Amino acid sequence: MTNTEPGAMRQHMAWITRLPAEARRIGPGLALSGIIAMAATFISDHHGGPTLLYALLVGMAFNFTSKEPRYAPGIAFASRTVLRIGVALLGARISAGQIAELGITPVLLVPIAVFTTIAFGWWLAPRLGLSQQQGVLTGGSVAICGASAALAISAVLPQTKEHERDTLFTVISVTILSTVAMIFYPTIVNTLGMDDRAAGIMLGGTIHDVAQVVGAGHMISDEAGLVATYVKLLRVAMLMPVVTGIAWIIAKRGFLALSVAEAAGAPGAGAKGPVLPLFLVAFAVLAVINSLGLIPEFAVAPIIDSSRWCLVVAIAALGMKTSLQDLSKLGWRPLALVVTESLFILVMVLVILGLETWLA
Repeated sequence: MTNTEPGAMRQHMAWITRLPAEARRIGPGLALSGIIAMAATFISDHHGGPTLLYALLVGMAFNFTSKEPRYAPGIAFASRTVLRIGVALLGARISAGQIAELGITPVLLVPIAVFTTIAFGWWLAPRLGLSQQQGVLTGGSVAICGASAALAISAVLPQTKEHERDTLFTVISVTILSTVAMIFYPTIVNTLGMDDRAAGIMLGGTIHDVAQVVGAGHMISDEAGLVATYVKLLRVAMLMPVVTGIAWIIAKRGFLALSVAEAAGAPGAGAKGPVLPLFLVAFAVLAVINSLGLIPEFAVAPIIDSSRWCLVVAIAALGMKTSLQDLSKLGWRPLALVVTESLFILVMVLVILGLETWLA
């Protein structure tokens, strides 16, 4: 026994040393992110609630690991590269046929609501003592698809010292508000006496995350749930032009101020970056392929599941990189920003639906 154990140990160590250096570097942190993602998925599947929020909260409990050299590279890889893969795979959820079935009102409503909400966030943030960058991040998250949009927009924004903290706060706040909206927005629908189509447009046009949109829609009816899902997918389709536009503005114009002082005209606003990141190109290619019906039906669900899994892993990693103590330093202003943006898009959608009814 004493002779074989050292030999087995040497063989084991030799196998590890044959692994590529990069895999050995990121493996522990990436594996830890995956374990937290699995735990969050298990909790969500067995007890209900949003998986992404659980991944964030459990990840925060392991914040100490992000400072350990063994885990830090893999956590950083998951929080950046894995999240970009997840965003790229979202393109498989979009097709031109789905968008065409919505009719003209949602097609006009969604771009107006998305762009005005982002512009509103960009305008409001400095007035609350926050950076315009944070206003764009929260506005885009509220306007498009919640946590997924926050991660996508975060990937092309200038990487400042406060960037990851702001991203995590945005993900947490829009996830919580989306769950609150799923519970209370159907009450608004019933109070206003909306039919299934109007209810679906209202819910799909205002709730942040896809899962909560589907849940709220089906609380009304199956028809409302279907319409809400289509409208939500149209908002998700805005992800690429919005993120590409933000990247282009930062690269060419540089007027996304990084602080309130810079918003007032101090130098240094903006940062150079890629105009068209590769993960957005992949998003567009998948959307076009899916619209042409070239993705086999049996492959769509695995791609969507892979996208979701990548995002859960990425958010778990982001959670490990942020502490509750850091988030507590943000104060009431960022929360007020997200809540106001959420109310803004809700009022805008209701006004547009009211105009449609009045003109009909």
